[in-house]
Amino acid sequence: MRRLTLALAAASALAGCASSTANTPAPPPTAQTAPAPVAAPAPLALNGGRALTVTAAQFRDSCLQDIQKAREAIARFKALPAPRDTVAALEVYDEAIALLNDASGRSAIATNSHPDEAVRNASQDCDTEVQKTLTGINLDRGVYDVLVSLDPSKADGPTRQYITHELRTFRRYGVDRDEATRAKVLSLQEELTRIGQEFGRNIREDVRSVEVDPKELAGLPEDYIQGHKPGPNGKVRITTDTPDYAPFLAYARSAKARESLWRIYRQRGYPKNLDTLSRLIARRHELATLLGYPNWAAYTTEDKMIRTEKAAADFIEKITTASGARAKSDYETLLARKRKDEPKATTVNPWDQQYLEDRVKAEQYQFDSQAVRPYFEYTRVRDGVLDITSRMFGLTFKPRQDAPVWHPDIEVYDVYEGATLLGRIFLDMHPRENKYKHAAQWDLFSGKEGKTLPEGVLMCNFPKPGAEPALMQHSDVETFFHEFGHLMHHILGGHGRWAGLSGTRTELDFVEAPSQMLEEWAWAPESLQTFAKHYQTQQPLPMDIIGRMKKADEFGKGLWVRQQMFYAATSLNFYNRDPKGLDTTALMKQLQERYTPFKYAPDTYFHLSFGHLDSYSAAYYTYMWSLVIAKDLFTPFQTEGLMSPAPAMRYRHAVLEPAGTRDAALLVKDFLGREYGFEAYERWLNGT
Repeated sequence: MRRLTLALAAASALAGCASSTANTPAPPPTAQTAPAPVAAPAPLALNGGRALTVTAAQFRDSCLQDIQKAREAIARFKALPAPRDTVAALEVYDEAIALLNDASGRSAIATNSHPDEAVRNASQDCDTEVQKTLTGINLDRGVYDVLVSLDPSKADGPTRQYITHELRTFRRYGVDRDEATRAKVLSLQEELTRIGQEFGRNIREDVRSVEVDPKELAGLPEDYIQGHKPGPNGKVRITTDTPDYAPFLAYARSAKARESLWRIYRQRGYPKNLDTLSRLIARRHELATLLGYPNWAAYTTEDKMIRTEKAAADFIEKITTASGARAKSDYETLLARKRKDEPKATTVNPWDQQYLEDRVKAEQYQFDSQAVRPYFEYTRVRDGVLDITSRMFGLTFKPRQDAPVWHPDIEVYDVYEGATLLGRIFLDMHPRENKYKHAAQWDLFSGKEGKTLPEGVLMCNFPKPGAEPALMQHSDVETFFHEFGHLMHHILGGHGRWAGLSGTRTELDFVEAPSQMLEEWAWAPESLQTFAKHYQTQQPLPMDIIGRMKKADEFGKGLWVRQQMFYAATSLNFYNRDPKGLDTTALMKQLQERYTPFKYAPDTYFHLSFGHLDSYSAAYYTYMWSLVIAKDLFTPFQTEGLMSPAPAMRYRHAVLEPAGTRDAALLVKDFLGREYGFEAYERWLNGT
């Protein structure tokens, strides 16, 4: 998941050898042929970690200083005398936007991962001020007038793209409206920033747990059981954090225990976010209608690849129809399997789904998902991701134990191409209190040619090496590849002329495609066997198991797609209407029962912990839209080989490096030599 932390001005949530034991991590992979890295020149110093290893007061002061520098740059921009040199003027503007974007990025990272509550609070205050400043810039007629006056006709493509996009953003903010309207927009944007922060905080801080009898751990892997000892009362505590929750739902034989955990997982954010979400939806509708749009969905789809809310709705229905037969077959198979245990069963409950899918895959496809976990020890997977992307893109990842970090769990790597330093990545991969609960990538610093190097942070919640081996499920491995795809997009796309177009600053409904495409390396034998080795025997994951795993993955695909369409429809329908009198729980129930075969469970509130309703708002459809593109992006690799550097380097140069300098559809066309289509996705969906 690519986290969105900026205001609308900036818009456009795995492999090598590792240790021989789980408790002794191997050194991360290094370049096999690259020259020894050299230090970056002073202007390209990497300061991301240092910016977060500070006190609350220091964080606040640094934020305010950057905001003031940005305001001063904007003042210089507005004061430029006519006629203005287009590139020189835009450099001043880009300086201001980069300062604010980076302040927002580090604020989001601190808010979601810093161990010090005072710093987390200061970071939220910082982001409030940053968003207020960004909004003010986009409503400043003087800034707009200077941008309009710039002549891009003789400039290069990225410069023309930058000016065009910024002018569109200013107009979408309402810069050309009267003073009263602009003041109201500013007020609403400030309020939306506060509400969004509240919505996320209510999810992040709401970790719930159940206590179960030790016997209710039956079916779970031995390392999970060893890591969950009974407490003084003889009960075992299971939390809603991902490393606890996901294996329990997949493996626990006790339907009663699964149900209890499933229910509290879907009560996170309740009741606080009932009101918070309603206010978020209402204020966005008010802002959209103030700017002349019928609703927020119409507003937010306008600058995406999809362009309109109707096109988004049509896309959801197209995918829903295409997946109908497979979803029906999947459900019937689950029900038949449930009847082996409960002969009178008439329905499959949602807390049964993961468990029954795992049983079907084990019994009908001879794939035991627990049997592959010893091949996916965390340090091996981490090193595998680094090694594979190193081979693909011609990179070296150099570990930096001396880099400042805001928590001891965080691992740091500098990214090189030969002797050239390209940027820095931070891997914050294990769960802890008050940390973001899912998986996402954040930008820490934007990249700009000759000025700054890109720095990015990966936040996940994978098992942590310790007394027990940190064995991952294959779905975790896939997630690792996905999020690392975002990180590569940020680092490799962070070396252009304009910071405002760097990295993942592409259309929102394309941003997931590069990360989804990289998931393919979590499935292919030629990549898996380079890192998926048994943590005790050192033997690679056998080919026959990989084959069974891939065949088993075909089962349940229809239900998964329908679940995604439920999420997409919820996202769109919460925002495509006047929210007056809207009962979000009732609408969520209606949509769940339309798009999935699972009946709504009373007193559950999935939508209140669905963080995408803030970050992606009406545009969750983007995950499936991007997947259609990702499946087509993968076709050259299928022809030329996954581990071949030739297609990978073409992909790097055509898609990742240009970042937001061209429309996404053109980047894809450059790589494929044609426009992308639906055929590759359709083949994937139908298993052909």
